[in-house]
Amino acid sequence: MSRYRRELSVAAAYAILLIVLAVVAPRFYRGDQFRSIIVASTPILVAAIGMTLVILARQIDISIGSQLSLCGIVAGLLAKTGLPMPLVALGTVVLGAILGAANGAFVAGLGLPSIVVTLATMVILREGLRWWREGEFVRNLPAGFQWFGLGQDAGQWLVVLLGAVAFVAFAWSLKNVAAGRAVYATGSDPEAAFLAGIQPRRVTFCVFVAMGGLIGLAAVLNSVRFAAVDPTAGTGLELAVIAAVVVGGVAIPGGRGTLIGPLLGVLLLTTIRPALVFLGAEAHWEKAIQGGIILVAVAADAFRLKWRAHVGAHPGNH
Repeated sequence: MSRYRRELSVAAAYAILLIVLAVVAPRFYRGDQFRSIIVASTPILVAAIGMTLVILARQIDISIGSQLSLCGIVAGLLAKTGLPMPLVALGTVVLGAILGAANGAFVAGLGLPSIVVTLATMVILREGLRWWREGEFVRNLPAGFQWFGLGQDAGQWLVVLLGAVAFVAFAWSLKNVAAGRAVYATGSDPEAAFLAGIQPRRVTFCVFVAMGGLIGLAAVLNSVRFAAVDPTAGTGLELAVIAAVVVGGVAIPGGRGTLIGPLLGVLLLTTIRPALVFLGAEAHWEKAIQGGIILVAVAADAFRLKWRAHVGAHPGNH
């Protein structure tokens, strides 16, 4: 049980939040509020899958918000050409993978720090998109774009289903496929992984490609929820995703964590915003809460590591 302490803590925090809402603001559970939260959280969950892979490999990607904005715009433009939605989705995922490959090439190929590389690509993509679109939405989308042309009810369930399939596939792969174990090994100790026959640079490049591809999918799942595509749709995504992943127990130093934790983290964080509204607080506190959660989670990890080192150095005193 101690192995899943963080996941259990997040699940308990989420349960407490839901109980508080049931007692203080029972209106939260009326209508389709909860389903709307699940649908809105699905693109964030898909992005969190990719971020989990990146952080497990001892890296970080803060360009994902800009990537999602660009991929969403491209998805809308592809749809307007008359392409069927499966091809629109495929093209968007490929674009995301290409953007991820660019990050991976600089980090794995040239050995540059991922925080510096992805900060640079974040600014380049954001400002390039601002110059290109000048804030203009992609409008007049074909009928088959919003909710995949299935109507809101069926479309919402398809969005959730696609997110669930991605989650199950990657969760299973991390545990049962050699490539998944290579990600853990690379994040735990790159030198030991290399001696075991794993290529850490190749693993690093691949996790960035996967991150980009998943952002492409997340962009599609996010964009189909609306009648027009917003060129700033990804603003703040990196903070929300990193907060969900870190609070879910994925260690910033790499090599430790599961996808269950980020799933719970996404649910907790995406419920906070509407919860604030129903509890009568200002919704803009959401970002401050996300930042605080990141700080507390990282501090808790650091404290736990220092405590273990102290216990290991003085076993007789405990």
